[in-house]
Amino acid sequence: MGNLRYSESVVVSRSPEDLYDMVADVTRMGEWSPVCRACWWDDGDGPRAGAWFTGRNELPGRTWETRSEVVAADRGREFAWVVGGAWVRWGYTFTPVDGGTQVTESWEFLPGGITRFHDRYGDDAENQIAERAEAARRGIPVTLAAIKRAAEAAS
Repeated sequence: MGNLRYSESVVVSRSPEDLYDMVADVTRMGEWSPVCRACWWDDGDGPRAGAWFTGRNELPGRTWETRSEVVAADRGREFAWVVGGAWVRWGYTFTPVDGGTQVTESWEFLPGGITRFHDRYGDDAENQIAERAEAARRGIPVTLAAIKRAAEAAS
């Protein structure tokens, strides 16, 4: 099995708090992600640990929705969620640096997700997991570049 975690960083000319506020507003994720097209909070919820939201993802020939639980919501430092409550962890950290903030996006396929894929896809599970890992490796730099453009255009 290949590497089941990946992260990449970019420096953005904005404060950690400004960038956190952008990313923690999951309703904006569709503006930046090459796969996620929309997200919405459960009724009355928002960016806090324990909150749940739904995301709609699209690829050619395939559209699906997932539910995610926020697992880290520390303004200006970290925002993260776990898809399905146990399958995949996506997160952002915000580190002050000269000229702005280093934003790191990370992805990790969790043991619960691996089990789920084996149960769902059987003999094809490893291929399906590898496809998801490659999609994360391709998508993270695209998402970070879009966040950087949007954040710096708004400053």
